Amino acid sequence: MEDGTPLEVLVKTKIASTTKHKPRKDAVLCSDIFLSASPEYFRPHDPSKAGEWDDDRMVDFASASRAWLINNYGDKCVRAELHLDEATPHIHAYVVPINEKTKQLSHKEMFGGNGGAASIKLSKLQDSYAAALAPLGIERGVKGSKATHTKVKEYYQAVNSEPLLLELDRLAPRPDETAQQLYERIKADRAIQDINHQLADRRLSLSQSHRAELKSFASDKLRQQLEQRVLELEAENFQWRQQTNQLRDLPLVDVAWELGLHHDLGKWKGHGHIINIDGSKFYDFAPEQQKGSGGAIDLVMHVNNCNLRQAVVWLHERFGEAGAERAAIAKTKTVAAEIIQLEPRTPFQLPVEEKSKWSSVSNYLTQKRGIPENFVELLHKRGLVYADDQQNAVFVMRNLGEEPQAIGAFLRGTRGENNTFKGYEKGTKRREGWFYFHLGGQPTDPVEKVVLLKSPIDAVSFAMLEYQLRGDVPGITVPKKVFCTLRNFQVPETTIFRSY
Repeated sequence: MEDGTPLEVLVKTKIASTTKHKPRKDAVLCSDIFLSASPEYFRPHDPSKAGEWDDDRMVDFASASRAWLINNYGDKCVRAELHLDEATPHIHAYVVPINEKTKQLSHKEMFGGNGGAASIKLSKLQDSYAAALAPLGIERGVKGSKATHTKVKEYYQAVNSEPLLLELDRLAPRPDETAQQLYERIKADRAIQDINHQLADRRLSLSQSHRAELKSFASDKLRQQLEQRVLELEAENFQWRQQTNQLRDLPLVDVAWELGLHHDLGKWKGHGHIINIDGSKFYDFAPEQQKGSGGAIDLVMHVNNCNLRQAVVWLHERFGEAGAERAAIAKTKTVAAEIIQLEPRTPFQLPVEEKSKWSSVSNYLTQKRGIPENFVELLHKRGLVYADDQQNAVFVMRNLGEEPQAIGAFLRGTRGENNTFKGYEKGTKRREGWFYFHLGGQPTDPVEKVVLLKSPIDAVSFAMLEYQLRGDVPGITVPKKVFCTLRNFQVPETTIFRSY
């Protein structure tokens, strides 16, 4: 019976779909029915423990109450709420008092007015509800009692503010009464029970007040954090707007205005020009001009018939340093885009091989660096290592695509006793270039590990060390594949060795 729709909406919807006429201004649109039971039912072992209840009993009470509401009011009951946030579980049911015969709102017809008829109808209503809860062991209150109904909030306010009077003489020990009998009699005394309920309600009220204070403190702290975050986001947003504006070109209409042109019939005219501006582009329709381009600098150059340097100075005088920089950045972006699109790429060229120098390079790798000769020759035959005209060892760097291409080279000097030269051939793509080789296995086999090294020579040496640790014999025939590679993550002479 409960959903997220506001109660007012549910009531108005029910009235609009059922009644034939517009309700009177003084008509009761909705009636609130309060359903509950005594604390002894919900917590039979200790009724004084306000805010606690037996779950099974609470569910039985809610189910029986729901069935009674449906049987008596059907869809006229637009909402029923089970409240568990006070001392004892209770239900608030909201009923739209519609007369089935007349299809009119009539609270008096459903519940009676202010006289005896109302008392009779309410008494029958209580009888009906008591019968529905009887299977749970809940008995009806005293029929015909003169006790008046007190609202829940008013009741809790009263029990927490008005002291209960206790007649101590009435609770004094009686002759021949044992201590246990006295205890049971005092425990069963109604005044004592009321005091226990009052104390329990006070404890519950204090507990709820404490929780509310904690929630309020946490909410205030969260509010302060959110306010601070809002300020930070606003500052970041302002900075982003500033940066965005700096990356945008100057508005061409502002530049045209500063150039002394006047706007007429959708065109900017003056000085022999008839210019149409469309965003960042412009076109001059004047018979002797007829030129189109884009950007603030180009517009100034076109109208003032000046060069780029003069146009930047002119913009600086009219729009300040920030404006001139914006225009210059936009011009640079345009020029860069054209260059990127039109300028031909020069492919990387490996150093020219000098075969006569290979023996010296091979001797350096095998004798001074201790790399097995058959392994060096294998790399040489595959074109991964060779000599250039300066007797440098050239290690070919390739990309990792399906069809690897040479996109760089790492050079290591070998001439002389103490040659320490090392570097990259001009044009090498260090971000994408790898020195690597495969021995045995398949290139698609999974990688086992990655090791960072300083140079291709260290990668080759480490690969040979791996063979020795595994008991393998360096050479062409190996039981497992070794993958050695050179990668330069913007760190000088950084190599990755992978074996798998």
